[in-house]
Amino acid sequence: MDDVDIETLIDQQAIALVRQMDNGSSYSGYSNGNGRGQLAVQFFERRKNEKQPRLSSWLYGKVEEDVCWEQWTIDVTLARPRTETEVEKVRDAMEASLQKAVMKILTHASEDKEHIPAITTTETHPFPYKIVINPRDQGRGRGFGVF
Repeated sequence: MDDVDIETLIDQQAIALVRQMDNGSSYSGYSNGNGRGQLAVQFFERRKNEKQPRLSSWLYGKVEEDVCWEQWTIDVTLARPRTETEVEKVRDAMEASLQKAVMKILTHASEDKEHIPAITTTETHPFPYKIVINPRDQGRGRGFGVF
């Protein structure tokens, strides 16, 4: 997946989250029409499934499964500024919040590395990942709330 594909995926999931918050639909009990939701980036390691029945592994070979080893969760609040002054204030607050989140991710990622699986490929993106809106299962992998 190249950078354009990643940007497209981010845009699609962000638009889906905003639509969900705008419509007041409830998904996993988190978004309840109050303009709040979550985006999560999940990183996976592809492992061979050792618990697979022998017959199926004989027929199909070792089946791989994706195991989540880290999840970054970002809380999102939908703002509805009414004036140009409010728009500027919301934009400034959003920029500050995003900068703080990025710094928190960078600091955490540089300090805590022992849980990261070995890279076994030369691909640009060695770990499969997903961007999920309003994730249901917060316990998968090492959760990391950004804000």
